Amino acid sequence: MGGVNVNLLKAKLVERGLNITSLAKMIAIDKATLYRKLQNNGAGLLVKEANDIVQVLNLTVQEAMEIFFAQRVA
Repeated sequence: MGGVNVNLLKAKLVERGLNITSLAKMIAIDKATLYRKLQNNGAGLLVKEANDIVQVLNLTVQEAMEIFFAQRVA
C-alpha cells in the first residue's frame, strides 16, 4: 500500500485505548509483521488489512483517507 500516515494511525489507536500489539491481534496478523509494515510507511500493507483496521478502529471515511492515503511532499 505505502503512504500510510503512521503517526495519525498511532494517535487513533491511543484515542481508542489500543496499541499496535492489540491491533495486530484484532486483525489477526503477527505483531512483528504489523510493526515491520508500519515502519516502512505501510509498504506491504494489504488492502484487506487496511480495511480490517478501518473496521476495528471504527474510522470515518475522512479518517481512513487521511491515514491510508497520506501524501508525501518531497
